[in-house]
Amino acid sequence: MVLAAGRGERMRPLTDHTPKPLLPVQGKPLMQWTLEALARGGFHDVLLNTAWLGEQIPAHFGDRFGTLTLSYSHEGQDFGDALETAGGVVRALPGLADVFWVAAGDVFAPQFEFTQQAVDRFASSGRLAHLWLVPNPAHNPKGDFGISAEGLAVSRPGDSQPSYTFSTVALYRAAFFAAPRCDIAPGNAGGIKAALAPMLRAAMAQGLVSAELYEGPWTDVGTPERLAALNASN
Repeated sequence: MVLAAGRGERMRPLTDHTPKPLLPVQGKPLMQWTLEALARGGFHDVLLNTAWLGEQIPAHFGDRFGTLTLSYSHEGQDFGDALETAGGVVRALPGLADVFWVAAGDVFAPQFEFTQQAVDRFASSGRLAHLWLVPNPAHNPKGDFGISAEGLAVSRPGDSQPSYTFSTVALYRAAFFAAPRCDIAPGNAGGIKAALAPMLRAAMAQGLVSAELYEGPWTDVGTPERLAALNASN
């Protein structure tokens, strides 16, 4: 699943007429970099959620992109607004496999490798989620989570433990989005908005989330300045 529903408030005025995942980065729509990486990894079925100016995304990509078959969860069309990350995933859950990738369509990580080996390793681990963390960028100096010596994600690392930023790239089991972490039924027929971070922290407290560090190129394209810097580096 590629997340593409957000408003992109900090990117205004660029996102007043274009959804953030379609803003050009080094000659391609930002989201296309993630789609190409998924195709390189041998994956074939991708579900995208939309909301703000959401009709532009299927108008651009259609239902095929190279070897990928694309399907859509139109949160804006169905409910008038985006459902936040967890709410959006639960809405899409009936169309996802038991183990699935999630990545944000507004993150630039052109060298990230989506591999079947990572899926298989996670599927056999017994965990409910596996996160890729990155070194903290300037705009998030305190980070989000840590990594224990056993490879588990740590919700609130101590002062002596490094903290990293969540890249948005992760593997999940469908069971992650079930009680007691989430009380929204699969399909989210009521269009309930729900954030992901509290669910992740609850699962981390039970030792159900693993993590690893990714040190390749990565940018959260959250401001016009970051977008301009990426395009200037091309």
